[in-house]
Amino acid sequence: MISKQAKEHIDIWVAKYPAGCQSSAVMEALKIVQAENENRLSADVIQAVADYLEMPGIAAQEVATFYENYNHKPVGKHTIRFCHNISCMLNGADDLIAYLEEKLGVKTGQVTENGLVNVKKVECLGACVGAPMFQIGDQYYENLTQQKIDEIVDNLK
Repeated sequence: MISKQAKEHIDIWVAKYPAGCQSSAVMEALKIVQAENENRLSADVIQAVADYLEMPGIAAQEVATFYENYNHKPVGKHTIRFCHNISCMLNGADDLIAYLEEKLGVKTGQVTENGLVNVKKVECLGACVGAPMFQIGDQYYENLTQQKIDEIVDNLK
């Protein structure tokens, strides 16, 4: 369930922690296996990570369900993680999320028909000074307007 390549990558993270503390690498391990499993985590995959790190399955499950960067259902090639915390809300995030949903023809949590994009409301992404903002992959897009959203989304492939 976890590829040899993923195990090698996880082992790099495990080596960063003291002996016997391999469970400390669980966040990165979940990220690695998620990338190899259509960008989502099933219960079986989470358990495989727990087994590999020799930790209780429930502990890995708690991490996988607590943090919003782990997916448990199908997502698009690009996930737009739209900040919905106080700074973004006060600066128009709700209206921009509604605009984005209309533009894409999907509601938050759904995937576009072509499988390219899904939108996810998330809590603080730590870019309050650039509110409203969203994240696609590792890239932050700040001070969003409808025009900026059009430019960004129209360039996704």
